[in-house]
Amino acid sequence: MSRIVRLVVPALALLACAAYQPAQAENWSLYKHYNYNKLEFVHSHPFAKEHTVIQVSQADPKRWTLVLNNASNLLNYFGPSNVQIVIVAYGPGLKMLFKNSKVADRIQSLNSEGVEFDACHNTMLGFKKKLGHLPKLVDSAAVVPGGIVRIMQLEAHGFRYIKP
Repeated sequence: MSRIVRLVVPALALLACAAYQPAQAENWSLYKHYNYNKLEFVHSHPFAKEHTVIQVSQADPKRWTLVLNNASNLLNYFGPSNVQIVIVAYGPGLKMLFKNSKVADRIQSLNSEGVEFDACHNTMLGFKKKLGHLPKLVDSAAVVPGGIVRIMQLEAHGFRYIKP
C-alpha cells in the first residue's frame, strides 16, 4: 500500500465519522455552550429590525397552530430577513417539538425560513423520568438549559415577548 493511500484512507474515514452525527446530537448546540450574557442563535439575522420570542407552554395542538400562525404572519409582514423569531417550548408545550408532533412538518418549514425553535432541557429531564429516555425532538430544535431562562435572556436583549 502506498504511503498516500495509508494517509488518505484513515483521514477520509475520520472525516466521514465526524460528519455523521445523529440528528438528536444537533439539538444540543445551544445547550453545551450556553452563556446567559452572550446571545447565540441557530439562525443569523444580522439585518433584522424586529426581534420576537414566542412562548409555548401548553400541550394543545390548537395553541401550537396559533403560535406557528403568529410566526408565519410575522415573516409575511416584515419579511424573513427583517424579523428574528425564537419560539421557546417548555413544560407540556415541549410536546410541540417532539419528532412525532402533529406540527413537526410545519416546524421544519418555518425553520427553513429562519424561525428558531428552542427546547427546555429541564423539561426534557422531566420527560426522561416519565418515559425512561429523553424525548426525540424535531431536527431543528435547539436545546437550551431552561425555557424561562431563555425567554428572560431574550427579553433582556430587546426581544418582544408574545404568549398566545
